[in-house]
Amino acid sequence: MTNTIIRQSPGGPSERLRRGFLGLCATVLLGSLPTMVVAGSGVGGRGAVLPIRGMIDDIMRDSVERRIQAARDAGATVLIFELDTPGGLVTSALDICRQIKGLPPDIRTVAWVHHQAYSAGAMIAVACQEIWMSPSSAIGDCAPIMVVPMGGVQELGPAERAKVESPILQEFRDSAARNGYNPLLSRAMVAVGEEVWWLENVADPTERRFVSGDDKKKLVDDIEPDKREWRLVENYTLPEIGRTISVSQPVDRPDELLTMSQYDAVAYGFARGIAADLDDLAGRLELSGPPTLFAQSGWEKFAAWLNSPVVRGILLVIVLIGAYMEFQSPGLILPGATALVALAIFLAAPYAAGLASIWTIVILVVGLILLSIEVFLIPGFGIVGLLGIALILVGLLATFVPTDPALPTFSAPSLSNMWRGAVTGLKVLVSSVIASMIGIVLLVRYLPQSRIATGVITDSPPPEAVLPPEPYGGLIQVGAVGIVTADLRPGGQARFGSEIVDVHSQTGYVERGTKVQVVRRDGLEIVVRPLTGEQGNT
Repeated sequence: MTNTIIRQSPGGPSERLRRGFLGLCATVLLGSLPTMVVAGSGVGGRGAVLPIRGMIDDIMRDSVERRIQAARDAGATVLIFELDTPGGLVTSALDICRQIKGLPPDIRTVAWVHHQAYSAGAMIAVACQEIWMSPSSAIGDCAPIMVVPMGGVQELGPAERAKVESPILQEFRDSAARNGYNPLLSRAMVAVGEEVWWLENVADPTERRFVSGDDKKKLVDDIEPDKREWRLVENYTLPEIGRTISVSQPVDRPDELLTMSQYDAVAYGFARGIAADLDDLAGRLELSGPPTLFAQSGWEKFAAWLNSPVVRGILLVIVLIGAYMEFQSPGLILPGATALVALAIFLAAPYAAGLASIWTIVILVVGLILLSIEVFLIPGFGIVGLLGIALILVGLLATFVPTDPALPTFSAPSLSNMWRGAVTGLKVLVSSVIASMIGIVLLVRYLPQSRIATGVITDSPPPEAVLPPEPYGGLIQVGAVGIVTADLRPGGQARFGSEIVDVHSQTGYVERGTKVQVVRRDGLEIVVRPLTGEQGNT
């Protein structure tokens, strides 16, 4: 039986572009790797483990879809989703939830929170029919916030909050109704501004319930103590730990999000129990044998690796250094080509993962165009160049920030995982710029003395060997006088006799037609200064 998976963006051109680039790279570099790494056993109640670790994005969504189908084809009837994630893309998490809830009734779904299931991870956990925790684990925290331009965080207004929360709350409501989770606790993981209290029946303390602040007032505060049928729960005892734990009331405050530890989740009835490891979980689920592990494939791991902050930071350093070398010495080709390839990978990786939309790439391209216009066509450096740099920075930063389907295309980050992505992107950009500056200084200092450079570059002659400026004889020497043929900003071109070469101004911007004199040669770089007064007349 083939299961119909509900997808957000099925088979469109953008989806094919996203998968194609990373799929091709992985095929060439890694080849095909096996996905089943632990053999299952037994003939009935067979289990399958599908780890969901790290960032939840479109790559993870497609991986989960593939592994669900592979597990079903292998005869698994219990799918265990091992969760260890801080969250990720709302759209990707919604798709994974729909995949899980779209499975046929004979498939049992279990979420095992191995370490953490925050934000989108909590959404996926609640989509499963039952939740199990591991020792020292936590689940919850899936609320929207607004990031203001100066870097602060503030609460959303009622209208904005309702719009942002709507698809997330709807998903939690649906999952809670399907799988029997407490709807008030489910809502408390998303909505800020509400409080949840835990009450027990005075006559039968084993009867407990969660209520809102208003209901608590009606059932406890407005009733005389000797007539109350309900009271606050003061403590709970779990067999797993064999001791009594005090309860802090309310269990969720108006200014907090509900985040439950493994003990809280079990005590509140949200989780079935605590499993130390997969073998323990298999025994508690009464599986017929050890569950089969369906891991991510080679290309999926490769795609996730390309999206790691360290790798993307290295790619950005290559882009910046390559672009600098190409601008300083046009015609070398290799630095420029390397920078373009690194930039393509830098953009394609997050695009494939769903982090970068087409508008992100458009903003970046527009910024590059404006900066090129400022450098090559407009004298000096003004608003066009500054706007280009601003758009480039915004475009680069946006490739680290997940999108939110409830917000407009052009909006500030709103969900907590989006804010974390923006902070990560800012750290990567700053670190890459600093590393690039260090790399450029090292190149300028040591490249001229390298074996490669000395084979193609003639060193500057010593002062006593300087020849008269003319004839040039194919060698531009210190003291030679030429005419600027392309504005120096501060880099550009000048003609010395019959030769036109790339030069660098010592004083900044120099207009075309100005006479300049070579004052220094430093490997690849020829430094000139404009001649003033009668010396500079053309």
